[in-house]
This record gives sequence, C-alpha cells and structure tokens, in this order.
Amino acid sequence: MKNMNKHLLAAAIAATVAMPAFAAVSAEEAAKLGKSLTPMGAEKAGNADGTIPEWTGGLTSAGAGFKTGNHYKAPFNDKPLFTITAANADKYKDNLTPGQMAMLKKYPTWKLPVYPTHRTASFPKGHYDETMANATKAKLTEGGNGIQGTDGGVAFPIPKNGLEVIWNHLTRYRGEAYATNWSQAAVTRDGSYTPVRFEYEFEFHYGSLTKPVAEREPNKLFNFLQEVTAPARLAGAILLVHEYADQVKDPRRAWTYNPGQRRVRLAPNVAYDSPGTAADGLRTNDDFQMFNGATDRYNWKLVGKKEVYIPYNSYKISGNEMTMKDVLKPSHVNPDATRYELHRVWVVEATLKPGTSHIYSKRTFYIDEDSWMNVLQDSYDGRGQLWRTSEQHNINYADVPMQYPTVEVHYDLQSARYLAMSLRNDEKTVYVPIKRSAADFSPNGLRRAGTR
Repeated sequence: MKNMNKHLLAAAIAATVAMPAFAAVSAEEAAKLGKSLTPMGAEKAGNADGTIPEWTGGLTSAGAGFKTGNHYKAPFNDKPLFTITAANADKYKDNLTPGQMAMLKKYPTWKLPVYPTHRTASFPKGHYDETMANATKAKLTEGGNGIQGTDGGVAFPIPKNGLEVIWNHLTRYRGEAYATNWSQAAVTRDGSYTPVRFEYEFEFHYGSLTKPVAEREPNKLFNFLQEVTAPARLAGAILLVHEYADQVKDPRRAWTYNPGQRRVRLAPNVAYDSPGTAADGLRTNDDFQMFNGATDRYNWKLVGKKEVYIPYNSYKISGNEMTMKDVLKPSHVNPDATRYELHRVWVVEATLKPGTSHIYSKRTFYIDEDSWMNVLQDSYDGRGQLWRTSEQHNINYADVPMQYPTVEVHYDLQSARYLAMSLRNDEKTVYVPIKRSAADFSPNGLRRAGTR
C-alpha cells in the first residue's frame, strides 16, 4: 500500500483557499457523473493496488426475512486482514489521522482491526438523479452560509472547495420521516456510566422523495424531535428543532419542554458550541453526527482527498449481538466490536474566524467519498492542541437504501473520558418510517407530546 498518500488531488490542492466559489461546474465535468464518477461524485474505480475496490452499485438488499425496524445483519462474513496497534502504528501512519495516532499512543489497549473494504454505500435512484442535476445548477449563497438552486440531492457532487464538501455532508440523503430509539453513555476514566435513553423523530423536507413540493417548507432541511425517556431524573425532557439550509436567512429554531415546569420555552442556545443533551460536556451541539448547523463561524479549507482507515460497515457494534457492557470499556469502546476499512475521504480543515467564538479553534473532518458522511473528526482547543477525536460508525440501511450513521463516539484526549451515542444493543427498534403532520413538529405539538 505504498504511495497511498500520493492520492491527494491536484484539483483539490488548488482549491485550498478559504473563500468559496459560487459557480456550478461545467456540463463537461458534470457528464462524468454516472460514468467515471459514481452518481454521488465518488471515483468509481478502485485504487492502484486493489485495496479499495471499484464501486458497483453498493448494497441494495437487507437480506431474506428482514423486517423494517429490525437490526441489520452483516451482509458478509470476513476476518480482519491485520490489526493496527501502538506497536505497528508507524507502519500505517500515512493512512491514519492525527486523532487515531493520538489514541494509539495514549491507550495501549486501543487498536484498529482492518477488514477488506466493501463499498456498500447506496441510495435511491431519485436521490442520484437530483444529485447529478445539482452539478450544474446548485450554488452557495453569498457568504456561503446556505445553498440555492436545489431542493434535493447532494448539493455539490463535484466540489471545488471545503465549504461545498461540508454542505454535501449536510445535504446527504437520510431518509424521509422516521423514528428510532437508542442509548447514550458518558463513560468515566474507570469505565463507569449511567445510560441515557432517547427517542428520536426526524422529518426531512430537503431531499424528500415522497413529500410533495407544496408540503415542503422553503429553505427547511428537516424537523427533529428528541425525548429523554430514562433515567427518571431526566425523563420527559423534550427538544424540538427546525433546521434550515441558510441559517443566516432563517436561523435554527429550537424549543424545549421541561416536565417539571410543564412549559415549552424557546431555546436559542441549542447551536454551535453549547453542550449537547445529557452529554456531560463531552460534545457540543454542532458535534452531533460529527457536524451540523450553521457554517458561518469557520473558514473552510479543502485539503484534498486521502486514503484512510475509517469505521465502516460496523454491523457488530451497531447491532444487538453485544450488550452495552460488552461495548463500553474504560478509555474507549471495545476494539473487538469495531471494524475499519480503507476508503477514500475528502479532508476539510475548519479554522475559527477572527472575531467569532467557539470552543474548537480548529476542526479537521474526514468525509467518505461514497456517502458524503463525516466519519472522523479531530478538534483542537484554543491553544491549538488536539483536544477531541471523534468517529462515526455506520452501516447500510439497505431496505431504504442509504449509508447511515450508527454508534457515534467522542473521545476527550485531555480528560481521558468519552461519550458513546446511538447504542442500540438493548433496543428493539432501529429505523421505523412514520407519518407526521406539520403540527406534530410545532411548539404546540411539543406541548401535547410533553403532557400526553
């Protein structure tokens, strides 16, 4: 696997300036989509030494006997090719992130079992069609804080700068409207934790393939409803979020329901670096799913494309074969529950703008070329020191189909603690399509939910 790092794209290197370009690509460039490029804009071909295979359509079946809401089973039965440890990390460092190297150095028990690469990412045909059409029509708004010219599909399948890549992460397909439940744990140094259980509902406007355009609110990405159901001291707290594409034009709107007061209140601080729900200070609101929300506090630089060992096809840690106790260990999740594969990722560096504030002075994102999902993140403190490193495990929800996040882990390298989210081992439902009205995602709907 020598010379893998030579895969930094010349075009991407040329686009490292922080100011975004606002023009769509040429028709000639767009014609590559569905040919030398996949419909999502990834390189269709594998790499030179065959360690990354050709994309041939991804996974499109969840297997015989699968029922919606069940846990997904691994579609392949393979074994690790090798395992990266602190002892051999230097051999593989060209394909590891600074955060991964720091984890290997800090925790001798942490390791990366590396499996054969499977390019399982797949999405509905309608999403492919919208994505390919966006290449010549979608643009960033003035200042880059929103998108225009599209209401569905990945916005910039052939990106020219870092901000466009981040918008691809924000506009990737995540289904229609669905409910799920899972647990979260803030794990202490000695491995102790108290699980927090959540029920979530998402309703997507941007990119919906089933909601009539007339029923989609202009500029809206999605509605989000979160309820804490355990432990008892937190149960009943509800968060409602209306998320918009251009958050300068339409800032995120959020409300909370407090079961003790039985009141709905506006929550303008549910954004940027305010603490995440019940996260014990181990993640920010805009850390959720590795990055979300407004982009205006950072300058975005496209570093290039690189081959990296990333969490992928993580069916073991994402399913119900292991208990929470099996997964959560002192310092880090159980490495035997994880799976890493070599994939090409876009590398984007975000640097805090002068005159703005955020607890992270710099963030580096590693975004999978096949799904536009942010799978790894390194976050730096105000001194420029690496503070946190995060990883987004994922699987293919093949009945939808879509490549989608599962267990999300945020490691705090300074406190030696971590937060694990989307733990599904004690849950019965994973992804259940739902039908909801606009009223269900309104403040009045939130009040009804809290008092039911």
